[in-house]
Amino acid sequence: MAVDARARQGDAHARQLAGLDALELTVRRRRGPASRLWSGTWPIASAVALVLVVWQLVVLAGWWPEYVFAGPAETFAVLGERLGDGEFYTAVAVTMRRAVAGFALAIAAGLVAGALVSRIRPLRRAVGALITGLQTMPSIAWFPLAILLFGLTESAIMFVVVLGAAPSIANGLIAGVDYTPPILLRAGHMLGLRRLRLYRHVILPASLPSFLAGLKQGWAFAWRSLMAGELLVIIANQPSLGEQLHFARELADSAGLLATMIVILVVGVVVDMLFGAADTALRRRWGLHQAAD
Repeated sequence: MAVDARARQGDAHARQLAGLDALELTVRRRRGPASRLWSGTWPIASAVALVLVVWQLVVLAGWWPEYVFAGPAETFAVLGERLGDGEFYTAVAVTMRRAVAGFALAIAAGLVAGALVSRIRPLRRAVGALITGLQTMPSIAWFPLAILLFGLTESAIMFVVVLGAAPSIANGLIAGVDYTPPILLRAGHMLGLRRLRLYRHVILPASLPSFLAGLKQGWAFAWRSLMAGELLVIIANQPSLGEQLHFARELADSAGLLATMIVILVVGVVVDMLFGAADTALRRRWGLHQAAD
Protein backbone atom coordinates (compact mmCIF):
# COMPACT_ATOMS: atom_id res chain seq x y z
CA MET A 1 0.00 0.00 0.00
CA ALA A 2 2.77 2.40 0.94
CA VAL A 3 4.58 1.65 -2.30
CA ASP A 4 1.42 2.31 -4.36
CA ALA A 5 0.82 5.61 -2.54
CA ARG A 6 4.37 6.79 -3.23
CA ALA A 7 4.01 5.73 -6.87
CA ARG A 8 0.78 7.67 -7.27
CA GLN A 9 2.37 10.70 -5.58
CA GLY A 10 5.34 10.47 -7.92
CA ASP A 11 3.03 10.28 -10.95
CA ALA A 12 1.17 13.39 -9.74
CA HIS A 13 4.43 15.31 -9.35
CA ALA A 14 5.52 14.21 -12.81
CA ARG A 15 2.27 15.46 -14.35
CA GLN A 16 2.63 18.79 -12.55
CA LEU A 17 6.19 19.22 -13.80
CA ALA A 18 5.13 18.24 -17.31
CA GLY A 19 2.38 20.87 -17.18
CA LEU A 20 4.84 23.54 -16.10
CA ASP A 21 7.24 22.53 -18.86
CA ALA A 22 4.43 22.74 -21.38
CA LEU A 23 3.56 26.25 -20.21
CA GLU A 24 7.19 27.29 -20.36
CA LEU A 25 7.87 25.83 -23.79
CA THR A 26 4.65 26.93 -25.47
CA VAL A 27 5.48 28.98 -28.52
CA ARG A 28 3.22 31.96 -28.86
CA ARG A 29 1.61 32.64 -32.18
CA ARG A 30 3.57 35.35 -33.97
CA ARG A 31 1.58 38.12 -35.57
CA GLY A 32 2.10 39.37 -39.09
CA PRO A 33 3.98 42.61 -39.94
CA ALA A 34 0.74 44.52 -40.62
CA SER A 35 -0.69 43.56 -37.23
CA ARG A 36 2.52 44.56 -35.41
CA LEU A 37 2.63 47.86 -37.31
CA TRP A 38 -0.96 48.64 -36.40
CA SER A 39 -0.48 47.76 -32.73
CA GLY A 40 2.48 50.12 -32.58
CA THR A 41 0.87 52.92 -34.57
CA TRP A 42 -2.64 53.32 -33.23
CA PRO A 43 -1.71 54.41 -29.67
CA ILE A 44 0.58 57.12 -31.08
CA ALA A 45 -2.03 58.21 -33.64
CA SER A 46 -4.70 58.36 -30.94
CA ALA A 47 -2.49 60.48 -28.68
CA VAL A 48 -1.67 62.88 -31.54
CA ALA A 49 -5.34 63.20 -32.48
CA LEU A 50 -6.27 63.94 -28.86
CA VAL A 51 -3.59 66.62 -28.59
CA LEU A 52 -4.77 68.26 -31.82
CA VAL A 53 -8.39 68.28 -30.63
CA VAL A 54 -7.48 69.84 -27.28
CA TRP A 55 -5.18 72.32 -29.02
CA GLN A 56 -7.97 73.44 -31.38
CA LEU A 57 -10.46 73.70 -28.53
CA VAL A 58 -8.09 75.97 -26.60
CA VAL A 59 -7.71 78.17 -29.68
CA LEU A 60 -11.48 78.33 -30.18
CA ALA A 61 -11.92 79.28 -26.51
CA GLY A 62 -10.18 82.56 -27.34
CA TRP A 63 -8.10 82.77 -24.17
CA TRP A 64 -5.18 84.25 -26.15
CA PRO A 65 -5.09 86.15 -29.46
CA GLU A 66 -4.04 84.15 -32.52
CA TYR A 67 -0.64 85.88 -32.81
CA VAL A 68 0.15 84.64 -29.29
CA PHE A 69 -1.21 81.09 -29.61
CA ALA A 70 -1.73 79.94 -33.20
CA GLY A 71 -3.99 77.05 -34.14
CA PRO A 72 -2.98 73.69 -35.61
CA ALA A 73 -3.91 74.65 -39.20
CA GLU A 74 -1.76 77.79 -39.24
CA THR A 75 1.11 76.05 -37.43
CA PHE A 76 1.25 73.09 -39.82
CA ALA A 77 1.00 75.46 -42.78
CA VAL A 78 4.13 77.26 -41.56
CA LEU A 79 5.81 73.90 -40.87
CA GLY A 80 5.05 72.81 -44.44
CA GLU A 81 6.63 76.00 -45.79
CA ARG A 82 9.74 75.42 -43.72
CA LEU A 83 10.05 71.85 -44.96
CA GLY A 84 10.52 73.33 -48.42
CA ASP A 85 13.17 75.83 -47.27
CA GLY A 86 16.86 74.91 -47.41
CA GLU A 87 17.69 77.07 -44.40
CA PHE A 88 15.44 74.88 -42.23
CA TYR A 89 17.50 71.79 -43.04
CA THR A 90 20.71 73.73 -42.39
CA ALA A 91 19.37 74.65 -38.94
CA VAL A 92 18.44 71.03 -38.20
CA ALA A 93 21.88 69.85 -39.38
CA VAL A 94 23.70 72.37 -37.15
CA THR A 95 21.63 71.42 -34.12
CA MET A 96 22.06 67.67 -34.69
CA ARG A 97 25.80 68.08 -35.25
CA ARG A 98 26.10 69.83 -31.90
CA ALA A 99 23.89 67.21 -30.24
CA VAL A 100 25.87 64.24 -31.58
CA ALA A 101 29.26 65.80 -30.87
CA GLY A 102 28.28 66.87 -27.34
CA PHE A 103 26.69 63.52 -26.57
CA ALA A 104 29.77 61.65 -27.83
CA LEU A 105 32.02 63.74 -25.57
CA ALA A 106 29.62 63.14 -22.68
CA ILE A 107 29.73 59.36 -23.28
CA ALA A 108 33.54 59.41 -23.22
CA ALA A 109 33.63 61.50 -20.04
CA GLY A 110 30.89 59.44 -18.38
CA LEU A 111 32.61 56.15 -19.22
CA VAL A 112 35.92 57.26 -17.77
CA ALA A 113 34.37 58.78 -14.65
CA GLY A 114 32.00 55.85 -14.09
CA ALA A 115 34.72 53.22 -14.58
CA LEU A 116 37.10 54.92 -12.16
CA VAL A 117 34.54 55.76 -9.48
CA SER A 118 32.91 52.32 -9.56
CA ARG A 119 36.17 50.43 -8.97
CA ILE A 120 38.26 52.77 -6.80
CA ARG A 121 36.68 53.03 -3.36
CA PRO A 122 38.53 56.15 -2.10
CA LEU A 123 37.62 57.98 -5.29
CA ARG A 124 34.00 56.90 -4.91
CA ARG A 125 33.85 58.23 -1.37
CA ALA A 126 35.40 61.48 -2.57
CA VAL A 127 33.36 62.28 -5.69
CA GLY A 128 30.48 59.77 -5.83
CA ALA A 129 28.01 62.18 -4.25
CA LEU A 130 29.40 65.02 -6.38
CA ILE A 131 28.44 63.20 -9.59
CA THR A 132 24.86 62.83 -8.34
CA GLY A 133 24.85 66.50 -7.36
CA LEU A 134 25.99 67.50 -10.84
CA GLN A 135 23.24 65.33 -12.33
CA THR A 136 20.54 67.15 -10.37
CA MET A 137 21.93 70.62 -11.11
CA PRO A 138 19.89 72.51 -13.75
CA SER A 139 21.93 72.87 -16.92
CA ILE A 140 20.78 76.48 -17.37
CA ALA A 141 22.75 77.34 -14.21
CA TRP A 142 26.01 76.51 -16.01
CA PHE A 143 25.56 79.02 -18.82
CA PRO A 144 26.72 82.17 -17.01
CA LEU A 145 30.00 80.39 -16.20
CA ALA A 146 30.24 78.90 -19.69
CA ILE A 147 29.77 82.31 -21.32
CA LEU A 148 32.39 83.84 -19.02
CA LEU A 149 34.86 81.06 -19.89
CA PHE A 150 34.23 80.70 -23.62
CA GLY A 151 32.21 83.76 -24.63
CA LEU A 152 29.26 83.55 -27.00
CA THR A 153 30.73 80.62 -28.93
CA GLU A 154 29.81 77.04 -29.70
CA SER A 155 32.30 75.91 -27.06
CA ALA A 156 30.05 77.39 -24.37
CA ILE A 157 27.13 75.32 -25.64
CA MET A 158 29.21 72.12 -25.83
CA PHE A 159 30.55 72.71 -22.32
CA VAL A 160 27.05 72.76 -20.86
CA VAL A 161 25.86 69.81 -22.99
CA VAL A 162 28.69 67.63 -21.70
CA LEU A 163 28.16 68.70 -18.09
CA GLY A 164 24.44 68.03 -18.44
CA ALA A 165 24.76 64.51 -19.88
CA ALA A 166 27.98 63.01 -18.48
CA PRO A 167 26.82 62.59 -14.82
CA SER A 168 23.78 60.52 -15.88
CA ILE A 169 25.92 58.29 -18.07
CA ALA A 170 28.48 57.85 -15.28
CA ASN A 171 25.78 56.99 -12.74
CA GLY A 172 24.26 54.48 -15.15
CA LEU A 173 27.59 52.69 -15.47
CA ILE A 174 28.22 52.84 -11.71
CA ALA A 175 24.81 51.31 -11.01
CA GLY A 176 25.46 48.58 -13.56
CA VAL A 177 28.83 47.73 -12.03
CA ASP A 178 27.32 47.67 -8.52
CA TYR A 179 24.74 45.09 -9.61
CA THR A 180 27.17 42.86 -11.50
CA PRO A 181 26.76 39.36 -9.97
CA PRO A 182 29.87 38.48 -7.91
CA ILE A 183 29.91 35.02 -9.46
CA LEU A 184 30.67 36.60 -12.84
CA LEU A 185 33.59 38.51 -11.34
CA ARG A 186 34.94 35.34 -9.74
CA ALA A 187 34.56 33.49 -13.04
CA GLY A 188 36.48 36.25 -14.78
CA HIS A 189 39.27 36.06 -12.22
CA MET A 190 39.42 32.28 -12.63
CA LEU A 191 39.86 32.78 -16.38
CA GLY A 192 42.76 35.15 -15.75
CA LEU A 193 40.96 38.40 -16.58
CA ARG A 194 42.26 41.48 -14.79
CA ARG A 195 41.65 45.23 -14.96
CA LEU A 196 40.86 46.36 -18.53
CA ARG A 197 40.21 42.84 -19.81
CA LEU A 198 37.87 42.18 -16.87
CA TYR A 199 36.00 45.39 -17.68
CA ARG A 200 35.81 44.61 -21.37
CA HIS A 201 34.71 40.98 -21.17
CA VAL A 202 32.75 40.80 -17.89
CA ILE A 203 31.80 44.07 -16.20
CA LEU A 204 30.71 46.15 -19.20
CA PRO A 205 28.54 43.39 -20.76
CA ALA A 206 26.92 42.69 -17.37
CA SER A 207 26.21 46.38 -16.77
CA LEU A 208 24.76 47.06 -20.24
CA PRO A 209 21.08 47.39 -19.14
CA SER A 210 21.86 50.05 -16.52
CA PHE A 211 24.37 51.71 -18.81
CA LEU A 212 21.80 51.90 -21.63
CA ALA A 213 19.31 53.49 -19.22
CA GLY A 214 22.01 56.00 -18.27
CA LEU A 215 22.65 56.75 -21.95
CA LYS A 216 18.96 57.37 -22.54
CA GLN A 217 18.72 59.72 -19.57
CA GLY A 218 21.98 61.39 -20.59
CA TRP A 219 20.61 62.07 -24.07
CA ALA A 220 17.53 63.71 -22.55
CA PHE A 221 19.74 66.02 -20.46
CA ALA A 222 22.01 66.73 -23.44
CA TRP A 223 19.06 67.62 -25.70
CA ARG A 224 17.53 69.96 -23.12
CA SER A 225 20.90 71.58 -22.44
CA LEU A 226 21.47 72.09 -26.15
CA MET A 227 18.10 73.78 -26.66
CA ALA A 228 18.75 76.09 -23.71
CA GLY A 229 22.20 76.88 -25.07
CA GLU A 230 20.98 77.70 -28.56
CA LEU A 231 18.38 80.05 -27.10
CA LEU A 232 21.01 81.91 -25.07
CA VAL A 233 24.03 81.75 -27.38
CA ILE A 234 23.19 83.08 -30.84
CA ILE A 235 26.10 82.63 -33.24
CA ALA A 236 26.19 84.55 -36.52
CA ASN A 237 25.90 82.54 -39.74
CA GLN A 238 25.05 79.37 -37.83
CA PRO A 239 21.26 78.89 -37.99
CA SER A 240 19.86 76.38 -35.52
CA LEU A 241 16.55 75.25 -34.08
CA GLY A 242 17.21 77.21 -30.90
CA GLU A 243 17.94 80.33 -32.95
CA GLN A 244 14.63 79.88 -34.78
CA LEU A 245 12.85 79.66 -31.42
CA HIS A 246 14.59 82.83 -30.27
CA PHE A 247 13.66 84.93 -33.31
CA ALA A 248 10.10 83.55 -33.44
CA ARG A 249 9.64 84.75 -29.86
CA GLU A 250 11.20 88.15 -30.61
CA LEU A 251 8.90 88.63 -33.63
CA ALA A 252 5.80 87.26 -31.85
CA ASP A 253 5.56 84.58 -34.55
CA SER A 254 3.46 82.07 -32.67
CA ALA A 255 2.97 79.71 -35.63
CA GLY A 256 6.70 79.63 -36.37
CA LEU A 257 7.48 79.11 -32.70
CA LEU A 258 5.08 76.17 -32.39
CA ALA A 259 6.31 74.68 -35.69
CA THR A 260 9.89 74.67 -34.40
CA MET A 261 8.75 73.13 -31.12
CA ILE A 262 7.05 70.33 -33.08
CA VAL A 263 10.32 69.61 -34.91
CA ILE A 264 12.21 69.49 -31.61
CA LEU A 265 9.58 67.14 -30.20
CA VAL A 266 9.75 64.85 -33.23
CA VAL A 267 13.54 64.60 -32.97
CA GLY A 268 13.20 63.66 -29.30
CA VAL A 269 10.58 61.00 -30.09
CA VAL A 270 12.69 59.49 -32.89
CA VAL A 271 15.77 59.25 -30.66
CA ASP A 272 13.67 57.70 -27.89
CA MET A 273 12.44 55.09 -30.39
CA LEU A 274 16.05 54.28 -31.28
CA PHE A 275 16.90 53.75 -27.62
CA GLY A 276 13.76 51.63 -27.27
CA ALA A 277 14.86 49.46 -30.21
CA ALA A 278 18.31 49.05 -28.64
CA ASP A 279 16.73 48.07 -25.32
CA THR A 280 14.46 45.52 -27.03
CA ALA A 281 17.42 44.02 -28.89
CA LEU A 282 19.40 43.78 -25.65
CA ARG A 283 16.53 42.10 -23.78
CA ARG A 284 15.99 39.69 -26.65
CA ARG A 285 19.68 38.77 -26.63
CA TRP A 286 19.52 38.13 -22.90
CA GLY A 287 16.34 36.07 -23.25
CA LEU A 288 14.20 38.64 -21.40
CA HIS A 289 12.03 39.67 -24.34
CA GLN A 290 8.57 38.17 -24.54
CA ALA A 291 6.73 38.04 -27.81
CA ALA A 292 3.43 39.87 -27.87
CA ASP A 293 0.22 37.86 -28.04
